[in-house]
Amino acid sequence: MKLKNSLLLASVAILAPMLAYAQDAEEATEAVEAVDMATALGALNVEMVFIFNSLLFLLGGILVFWMAAGFAMLEAGFVRSKNVTMQLTKNVGLFAIAAFLYYLIGFNLMYPGDGWMVEGWLGAFGPTVLEAVGVTADAVDDVEYASVGSDFFFQLMFCATTASIVSGALAERIKLNAFFVFVVVLTALIYPVQASWTWGEGFLDDAGFLDFAGSTIVHSVGGWAALVGALILGPRIGKYAKDGKVNPIPGSNLALATLGMFILWMGWFGFNGASQLAMGTISDVADVSRIFANTNAAAAAGAIAALILTQVMFKKADLTLMLNGALGGLVAITAEPLTPGLGMASLIGAIGGVIVVFAVPLLDKFKIDDVVGAIPVHLFAGIWGTLAVVLTNSDASLGTQIYGILVIGAFVVVASAIAWLVIKAIMGLRVEAEAEVTGLDKTELGMEAYPDFTRG
Repeated sequence: MKLKNSLLLASVAILAPMLAYAQDAEEATEAVEAVDMATALGALNVEMVFIFNSLLFLLGGILVFWMAAGFAMLEAGFVRSKNVTMQLTKNVGLFAIAAFLYYLIGFNLMYPGDGWMVEGWLGAFGPTVLEAVGVTADAVDDVEYASVGSDFFFQLMFCATTASIVSGALAERIKLNAFFVFVVVLTALIYPVQASWTWGEGFLDDAGFLDFAGSTIVHSVGGWAALVGALILGPRIGKYAKDGKVNPIPGSNLALATLGMFILWMGWFGFNGASQLAMGTISDVADVSRIFANTNAAAAAGAIAALILTQVMFKKADLTLMLNGALGGLVAITAEPLTPGLGMASLIGAIGGVIVVFAVPLLDKFKIDDVVGAIPVHLFAGIWGTLAVVLTNSDASLGTQIYGILVIGAFVVVASAIAWLVIKAIMGLRVEAEAEVTGLDKTELGMEAYPDFTRG
């Protein structure tokens, strides 16, 4: 019996360390597996951030692309029947030109990274290069951001929007090819250079200038270029009488114009929402939804303000000013659609609508002929929106906001004036008077939008 007990005790003594070792080994294996799992989950989370950010850019870009249809319909409705085909041709052409020039020059000029030719002022020249086919996380330059393709696609839409603003203001009297030459200059050079100063981390960004989605960087730039073009081009024949009287020139189709406004309103959710530039966290998604709500509130308030004000001023509601009032509200909220609450967003949008109603007759007093109201909507409301950033964003400085507006405005005015005057000297800007009276569809294109109804 004693022998059995002795053998049992000896066996326990021998096996105990072995069992302890096995338990330690099992715990070590579990620890390694836990570390591996944590590493895998971390890598997956990083990839999901990249995926969702890229998806935000793609979906936002599609919405902003849809705004091209909005501009086309708005302009087609605001011009006379004899010039509708010309406006549609311009809108298709300007988008195609912007797409090519922004790929060839604009994107790298706007986002040079470490490749500035003049630090903080002039970016890099070169075509856009996408990631390789089938790229993996370890080969991506910034796995916490988004794909180059999605970023390029989204930013291109902003560039094209700037050119669309100019198209409507100068309608019914500008030569087609002269306009397209200006679009080349605008989308390849003017827009990306000034945008690099803020969004490309240039000198205005260092100064603290804030413009979330482009009240100044996109909309005011298009407005300044349109204003300079309108001054050089002159008004349409018959718009202003010698005694100073303003002769209204009604558009061809207010139903189309209204459709265009609603398309633009819809596209603006992508314009402002995707400018959050991130959708990989709860915070980012909540912010995107906040931006959507504020954007909508500003548009609605702009339309309501225009509805009320036109009845007070003219004793009747004016649909055209309501449409532009909504767009003025959208432009105004674009500089800072995140930090306001719904009430403040509505106030900012309402003031944008009021500005549009007062600015349209103001331009007529100076005999500046803007066919669709692009200058009041995009320039004047854009300036207001950029200043209004200080109302809700504690990081904004009024002096810095004014500084950014003035610097960008001065650059665009000078660059646009040079471009317009050079084009005028080389190929001429304005169609012949007879062609303008007959209509550009028939004289410039030989193709009418409404052949059964248009007689010049």
